[in-house]
Amino acid sequence: MVDRLANTEANERRITNVESCFGASGQPLLVPGRVLVGEGVLTKLCRKKPKPRQFFLFNDILVYGNIVINKKKYNKQHIIPLEDIKLQSLDDDGNLKNGWQIISAKKSFAVYAATRTEKAEWMAHINKCIQDLLAKTGKKGTTEHAAVWVPDSEASTCMHCFKSKFTALNRRHHCRKCGGVVCGNCSTKKFLLPAQSSKPLRVCDNCYNVLSSGKTQSDQESKKKTAPTPPRKAEKEGDETSSGEENSDDDEAPSENPASSEYQVPTTPTFYQGNQVPAKGEADSGYAEPNSNKV
Repeated sequence: MVDRLANTEANERRITNVESCFGASGQPLLVPGRVLVGEGVLTKLCRKKPKPRQFFLFNDILVYGNIVINKKKYNKQHIIPLEDIKLQSLDDDGNLKNGWQIISAKKSFAVYAATRTEKAEWMAHINKCIQDLLAKTGKKGTTEHAAVWVPDSEASTCMHCFKSKFTALNRRHHCRKCGGVVCGNCSTKKFLLPAQSSKPLRVCDNCYNVLSSGKTQSDQESKKKTAPTPPRKAEKEGDETSSGEENSDDDEAPSENPASSEYQVPTTPTFYQGNQVPAKGEADSGYAEPNSNKV
């Protein structure tokens, strides 16, 4: 069990270092009972393209952020409670290999490791931490999960009407319910998705019809749905062909070291002793023997 590391100086030093790397833009991470289980770089499939992100696995949360200076500075911190997470292994697809989906109530996305072994390590340790947390706290895993967004590159035309072609003027929008890429005319409405936001979010016409019919929403929540809103000509943030809504994770980190590329950072993960997983198994089962452990 990783709990034995909770009050050690080494664990406190590691967490304090993570906090300092995020600086004032990040949330405090050093709390009683929290253990840093492992860390490393994974390639996250973002809205525009795959990008490297620094991940930190704790015994109760998963934290990731953009890399500004490797092992020195990160920004755009994201925190996901482990009880909200489930993993889904992905088959290799062209250049996208050794991947799996991190699915949670508020945000879901795909990540890719450098090797099959590293994929197995990450999935094993994350699953082990989830299992231990649920057993220790008596909590139940979340049953409602956000959709994984379809990357912009996979949709040149609207996935709803199949007619509207995306251009610099006709921008892409993502449905927050199904994750599909749709045009403005096919996503004029918003609906309250409490697990994702306290405010109504853009959804495609298909999802709005299903949600408003009450098939996937309780009567109390369905009363909170908003009236249709007209298509917007421009967003305050984002690029010229994408919605720009809640896409801070897709932003590039400002480089403070022009000589080094964000894509040249080492990806080999480090897992610290205490989170033992079975020696045999594949990534699909979520178990593998770690090849990098430290006290």
